[in-house]
Amino acid sequence: MTDVRSFMLPDLGEGLTEAEVVAWHVAPGDTVELNQVLVEVETEKAVVELPSPFAGTVVELFAGAGDTVEVGTPLISIETENATAADGTSAAALEGVSVLVGYGPSEPVPSRRRRRARGRRDYPEHASPEPRPSSRDMRSRPLAAPPVRFMARQQGVDLADVTGHGPGGIITREDLATHVAATTSTPPSQNGRETRAPVKGVHKHMAETMIRSATTAPQACVFLTVDVTPTSDLLERLRANVRFEGVKLTMLTVAARAVVLALRDHPALNSSWDEATNEIVTRHYVHLGIAVAGSRGLVVPNVKDAHELTFRDLAMALETLTVQARAARSTPADLRDGTITITNVGVFGVDAGVPLLNPGEAAILALGAAQRRPWEHDGEVVLRDVMTLSLAFDHRLVDGEGASRFLRAIGEILADPTNLIAFS
Repeated sequence: MTDVRSFMLPDLGEGLTEAEVVAWHVAPGDTVELNQVLVEVETEKAVVELPSPFAGTVVELFAGAGDTVEVGTPLISIETENATAADGTSAAALEGVSVLVGYGPSEPVPSRRRRRARGRRDYPEHASPEPRPSSRDMRSRPLAAPPVRFMARQQGVDLADVTGHGPGGIITREDLATHVAATTSTPPSQNGRETRAPVKGVHKHMAETMIRSATTAPQACVFLTVDVTPTSDLLERLRANVRFEGVKLTMLTVAARAVVLALRDHPALNSSWDEATNEIVTRHYVHLGIAVAGSRGLVVPNVKDAHELTFRDLAMALETLTVQARAARSTPADLRDGTITITNVGVFGVDAGVPLLNPGEAAILALGAAQRRPWEHDGEVVLRDVMTLSLAFDHRLVDGEGASRFLRAIGEILADPTNLIAFS
């Protein structure tokens, strides 16, 4: 006996109400298995792969790439035969169930939420919005990775017009860049003097976050310029050490460790203001956020429980986190629950900056570029590696003295990395 079931866009957490379809991995007529990835969707925070809650044959796709779908509305219908979920749940019981990546079916969405979601858009069980892609359309779509599709949408490029030179004809970033350069080299027409792009996805989330940051927390900033030559020397020695073979070591690595150690004596910098209860919440753990300019925009994934990691483990965690973020592969869990953030503007050749707080956090540290400058050292003016640190903080949680002492503690470690041992 067969039955046709619709898989709804699940609630992916953090109060998200919608997601954009990035790429389908199946087409009508395909056979799918339990937990097989069906589609990639982009929320305001990350690209997420959604697995199938049951096995069967794809009947219909209810949205195409680039479409925005609300939570609780249909994504796909699958014809099932005695289908069961990975946990033994029947296919019929999965109607309206939220499924999170890697965890299979979860608890059913409360009926109140289902009614609210359905109230936003009236979808009969097997109806679909227009236009919807046909099997032929899905199979003839240009081949490109999700980040490349995102970049193309941002630049208003139809990938059908781009020639792919990657394996199997896949369109690469270089192919897209070449196409854009070729098609924009002519003088702009009267109607081509400006470009408009919808604000959505990560860019939309970033804009909303920064507005909330600037309007809810009274922010102040302190600066400190430090001679970091000893840290530069230490990093060179560690890179040659066999124990750190294959581990990426940078000034950010030492700064991250310095932040974790300095928080032990300055816990107020690891706190938050609870608006609902009018309480200050001090965390006794460190989820260290790193601001990363990824292919989809700025994101801030965080290293969970960074205070429990060794220097080497922290370096490896930072590298993994930033690589995934740049490839638009940060998960919603990576982006949640940060307690303090570092942003490294120095990688762009910038001396210093005044960063905006990540909402819910008491402080954010900005690292400027470490540059060779004339500097007084041992009574002489010599060339040294010098860096400017900027610390923005929530003045409700931390006063100027506390912020200054915290920044000074970080500076002392960067100026003399033997303090990595002394502070441990």
